[in-house]
Amino acid sequence: MSVDHPTGRGPVLVTGAAGFAGGHLLERLAGRHELVAWSRSASTGTLAAIATWQQVDLLDRDRVRALTRALQPSAVFHLAGVTQVSDSFADTSKPLAGNVLATHHLFDALRRADSSDLPLTEDSPLGPASPYAVSKLAQEQLGRRAIAEDGLQVVVARAFNHTGPRQTASYMAPAVARQIALIERAAQEPIIRIGNTTPRRDLSDVRDVVRAYEALMQMGTPGVVYNVASGIGHAVGDILNALISRSRVPWRTEVDPGRQRPNDVSVLVGDPARLRAATGWQPEISFDHMIDDLLEYWRGAV
Repeated sequence: MSVDHPTGRGPVLVTGAAGFAGGHLLERLAGRHELVAWSRSASTGTLAAIATWQQVDLLDRDRVRALTRALQPSAVFHLAGVTQVSDSFADTSKPLAGNVLATHHLFDALRRADSSDLPLTEDSPLGPASPYAVSKLAQEQLGRRAIAEDGLQVVVARAFNHTGPRQTASYMAPAVARQIALIERAAQEPIIRIGNTTPRRDLSDVRDVVRAYEALMQMGTPGVVYNVASGIGHAVGDILNALISRSRVPWRTEVDPGRQRPNDVSVLVGDPARLRAATGWQPEISFDHMIDDLLEYWRGAV
């Protein structure tokens, strides 16, 4: 697997460089690029002089992030992985970790090393930043398989963050709305517990999102991925402030470590141009309307 990195400034990185194909690739690239080789074991022999070798286990997320940030590779040849088919039947966890989780750590590190504020298109490089995101990517691949092998007419909607009435309080915006509602009823001390407020999120109203689903069912092209997003990024802190400013009683905020994720994506905004071109869809519910309705729902629910 090869990956072009947007910076184009750093060395060429080869993972799994001590492996069968990795060694041959290093020999082919030698003399034409500055090479960095990653392997779980140190290299010996003729390959040692071809590249700068670093001992890296791709399952070590923090080391992968730190080295990627330092290297800023211009391109990556990702050859590391578990290759024995026969062994996978005896131990399924090993290939899943060595092929899926390791690749996830690498892509996550590349994304963090050169994050962009630009909205993501459907063709942007995929770098799932959580086990949930990895599972959603796998779900998309199942959809593509259903098209190719079963002839099903599958349209893939890649929905970005959305909220609204009836969303459970396990999510950020309704969690704050519920706390406000409880404080107003004197059912909770006047402390609103929050997590990381710096990331920016593309937050739509769920009622706009389901309109997009309906439109795609009617006008979407099978096998095509469509972002369902507003194209506008809101800082999490701004979303929280919009809710908290509507409180009818005094309050104070408190950071709750339990509400912070181990690796939050700094910017997650989608480009809805393809959806709009295919269906004419546009968001109809404003940000303030969405916030008002969410808070009113929780005032009634508690």
